[in-house]
Amino acid sequence: MSRRSALASLGAAGLLLLSGCGGAPTSGPAPGSDQPTAAEAVYAEAGALTGTARHDRLVELAAQEGNTLSVYTSLNADIADIVVPQFEQATGIDVEVYRADSETVLQRTLQEASAGFAGADVVETNATQMAIIASQGLTGDYEGEQRNKINEQFRYDGWTPTRFNIFAPAWNTNLVRADLVPRRWEDLADPKYDGILSLEVSDYDWYMTLYTHYRQQGMADADIDRFFADMVRGSKVAKGHSGQVELLSAGEFGVVAASYTYLTEKARASGAPVDDQPFVEPVVARANGGGLLRSSTHPAAAMLFMDWLLKDGQQIILDNGLTPAVMPDGSDPLAGHQVLPVDVQQLIDEGNDWSVRYDEVVRGGEQLPEN
Repeated sequence: MSRRSALASLGAAGLLLLSGCGGAPTSGPAPGSDQPTAAEAVYAEAGALTGTARHDRLVELAAQEGNTLSVYTSLNADIADIVVPQFEQATGIDVEVYRADSETVLQRTLQEASAGFAGADVVETNATQMAIIASQGLTGDYEGEQRNKINEQFRYDGWTPTRFNIFAPAWNTNLVRADLVPRRWEDLADPKYDGILSLEVSDYDWYMTLYTHYRQQGMADADIDRFFADMVRGSKVAKGHSGQVELLSAGEFGVVAASYTYLTEKARASGAPVDDQPFVEPVVARANGGGLLRSSTHPAAAMLFMDWLLKDGQQIILDNGLTPAVMPDGSDPLAGHQVLPVDVQQLIDEGNDWSVRYDEVVRGGEQLPEN
């Protein structure tokens, strides 16, 4: 389902979904409401504190809340199953997790808000879905020392990045000679990649970002269209980034145009003959993140979770092959790179159009069955 159609699906279907939920009714804000909530008072009080004073106050308030927390997330199950128990062990707070794909997390959050139902205290999911949730006025302000360390290009109102997806070409080192290693995005349109290049069927956010970048560089649309058409000609179009890297590792094709760097690194670390270094610049980066719900019934626990996720949790994210929003030493994981952030607002406003355009572009390649 598209982002816009997800928004449009609110209503009776949402109320049916709520009949199966375990949360509590609330007088929390309806979408668009600007009435301050009790949770926002906690966010404001703790947000003005730092260090031990902040942590101790949140621990005190979380105990008064009952030391429980509800988190909705689209994190992969293998990562969520590590992150959540370690947070519970560190804080003594019991966490109820609802894990689903990002679109389902979005729909459930919006439907519950529409019905005045307090389900989640924290939502952690992909950028577009977080931006939609924030744009509906459902998230409160989150201020903190760790948030201030995040690359300034990725500081958003109403939500905070917790991890990045970075797009970069990857290649099979057994199949690709040195002269075939891409050095620039433009290299991928060279006919020498015909038959060995793969694109992923859903990467319209990467396509939109690169296309917009070329426009800003003064390139005519006709030339950009020709560039992508040349890239797709002779390519193999895969469905799903994880499966695409598996096929790359197996030698089904030699180069992936826009692989998630954490998947490439995970495959490389397991012994697969793949590489993506040095990155083709500029790298295209999309943030995923979390937000504190204004309707939260456990706002102190929610804030503790975000504080922990942006500090100790970043090491766990890094150890499990993802790209953290802040390196464990507080540095910027994107430092030293020219970065093209995926424009989240552009995705919301124009995402359907770019999705349709990208579908048409990749139709020019060989469609592979889902791996």
